Amino acid sequence: MRIESPLYGPIEVAADRIIEFPRGLPGFEELRRFSLFHPEGEAPAYFILQSLDAPDVAFHVADPARFGFDYRISLSDEEAGVLGLGDPADAAVVVMLLRDPQADGRPGPLRANLQAPLVLNVAARRGLQHVFERLDYAVG
Repeated sequence: MRIESPLYGPIEVAADRIIEFPRGLPGFEELRRFSLFHPEGEAPAYFILQSLDAPDVAFHVADPARFGFDYRISLSDEEAGVLGLGDPADAAVVVMLLRDPQADGRPGPLRANLQAPLVLNVAARRGLQHVFERLDYAVG
């Protein structure tokens, strides 16, 4: 499959590289198919989660460990079913990166959305966004 991303140009995506989000993502429920890649020539400090359903939609994502954060997520039976997750070793967690604009319109500091990580079943290539009602953590 080939898409024309306005941000990253032409992208060729093999069928076995498509990640399905059966529920979509909050605010983007109609977008179900994505692919992960990292910019050419750069060390993979972050990845791009590119929508295949709307080529103009892409998110930066990263390993939460880059921010000193380690999740212990308990998925509901429904969430595990959506992911098709039988073995927890098949799960990977990434966080979306955000950059809110400053008052003068320039990009603000980069931050991670720790409240709503993405959980991916790397074996089945399925994902969901797990939104915590309350996030308890300690900074040491």
